[in-house]
Amino acid sequence: MPFVGETIAIVTVLCWTISIQFFEAASKKVGAVPVNIIRISVALLLFSILLFIRNGHIIPIDFPLHAWIFLSLSGILGFFFGDIFLFKALVEIGPRVTMLIFSLSAPTTALIGWLFLHETYVPQQWLGMLVTLLGVSVVIFERGQKNKPAQKLNVRRISFKGVIFAFAGMAGQAGGYILSKIAMQTETGYLDAFSATQIRALSAFLCFLLLFTVTHKWGHLKNALNNTTAVLFTSAGAVIGPFLGVSLSLLVLHYLSIGIASTFLSLVPICIIPFSIYLHKEHVSIRALAGACIAVSGVFLLMS
Repeated sequence: MPFVGETIAIVTVLCWTISIQFFEAASKKVGAVPVNIIRISVALLLFSILLFIRNGHIIPIDFPLHAWIFLSLSGILGFFFGDIFLFKALVEIGPRVTMLIFSLSAPTTALIGWLFLHETYVPQQWLGMLVTLLGVSVVIFERGQKNKPAQKLNVRRISFKGVIFAFAGMAGQAGGYILSKIAMQTETGYLDAFSATQIRALSAFLCFLLLFTVTHKWGHLKNALNNTTAVLFTSAGAVIGPFLGVSLSLLVLHYLSIGIASTFLSLVPICIIPFSIYLHKEHVSIRALAGACIAVSGVFLLMS
């Protein structure tokens, strides 16, 4: 079947786009940190149930030791540290600049894959990555600009600390993806993506438990759990995002190289545009729509 990897990548983007809406709504009610541990907990429960139904045990005991090691490191780097710095950057410099910096994870993972995993890219694929990232950048920059002369918008200060947070989050995302691919590769093929994501979620969950204990944040989590709406939003986001979305993002690695897969996943800010228009009543200009078209043309370069 042609374009299997590309199709899975697009579905993954849609999962992440929808889950962001749920997490944003929940975070506004109870805060981002409690939402983080709740979503990981729900996803971990779902992975355990799925694995028990399929294999009769709740953790992938058949995975080799090297996979456990690298997937655990991937979870710590991506799910734990990456998400912590992502939320810090969102608070410090806002989603526009944060997501712009996050889009750099695509060329970063491509470069790492080229340097250390012996992945090769033809010139057209490199061009596709650049064109897609250009389109993403145009959209993200546009969203924070003044759209109408009479419209008054708050101007957010771009601090050096916030930029560092965003780059740290981006590095966690790229590094976690690289470690996942190393872990899942075996002599006979790729390991199961859902089981691999469960190990990542488990290691991040243990790190969050340690963090909440050391920082005495359990009271915040208790208050969050008492908010039924926030729990429902977070649970829905966890099913669509960490459970389906992240697992599918690892499944993409069965079919596409790291750089190409990451470039597809960088399209999340593009897909957020319809939600911004219809849910948040934001004005989206012709320039932002043009950026979306540029990004899509980059994807066509990758697929052809």
